[in-house]
Amino acid sequence: MTSRRSFIQVSLGTLSTVSLVEIARPAGRPHRIGFLGAASASTPGTLRRVEAFRAGLRALGYVEGADVVVEFRWANGDARRLPELARELVRLPVDVLMTQGSSGTRAAKDATSTIPIVMMAVGDAVGAGLVASLARPGGNVTGSTFLGPQIYAKQLELLREAVPRVARVAVLMNPGNPGNRTALRELEGAARSMKVTLTPIDARGREELESAFRAMAAQRVDGVVVSADAQLIANSSAIAELALAHHFPTASAWWEFAESGGLLVYGANIYDLYSRSPRFVDKILKGARPADLPVEQPTRFKLAINLKTAKVLGLTIPPSLLLRADEVISS
Repeated sequence: MTSRRSFIQVSLGTLSTVSLVEIARPAGRPHRIGFLGAASASTPGTLRRVEAFRAGLRALGYVEGADVVVEFRWANGDARRLPELARELVRLPVDVLMTQGSSGTRAAKDATSTIPIVMMAVGDAVGAGLVASLARPGGNVTGSTFLGPQIYAKQLELLREAVPRVARVAVLMNPGNPGNRTALRELEGAARSMKVTLTPIDARGREELESAFRAMAAQRVDGVVVSADAQLIANSSAIAELALAHHFPTASAWWEFAESGGLLVYGANIYDLYSRSPRFVDKILKGARPADLPVEQPTRFKLAINLKTAKVLGLTIPPSLLLRADEVISS
């Protein structure tokens, strides 16, 4: 794996430091942070995200066990578990809730209207009704989004550039994710200009993936765009394996797909967003209100291409596309 350009830098809006709501704790008790995870704790991608989050805490001077205690709860790729896990963290209680994905953030928001929630790299936070606006979130939710203008359209464009024969593309989606509206809106506009036919295919979790890929095969698709959903990301290895078995090139926004065997990834540096999320925690623990902390957006994106997968699929990636890649996976 060779790095071609430095990872993205994400601009963080000016965070309010006015102490409006002080989070109190008994003398000597560490602050308790609840971490609501959508995937399994043991996957390589999850381990790196958690380490990025912990590195962010350390960079701010927090010592786990002394200053803060992190309570982890994992849904293991099953979104149906998220509401009860969120309620469990609220009952502990925790001082701040960290959440993954729109479904996890929604579960936390439904579980509490008072405990501050920091979402880590969700999709369309406004469209999903998680915040009122990115500049002034309102309520008890803030954090970061990994989506930027035309990210889905760019993925389709790159997939078509890598595989010019692509004419019918499946869009793998979790039907429970409200961010699907944004994805389809962007993809439909790009597909019309490229004369590509889109075929939305639903899958809520691992148990529905095989039937989803059978449906793609029945529709005779040429490629797959995997929508940015925490439950789908949690099953990136299974999706990559099924895509290779069906000989489908894939595009996604999440780094795990390229590492698991997806053909290409175009998206924000998720690990950077996770390492920056403790800045929200720090401000909140010092008295800032989530309602006043602007949601962080990425301003640059990076491209990864898996040449091992290209070889298995019998594809020759255009040199011009390889030159633009930030990272090429060749071994």
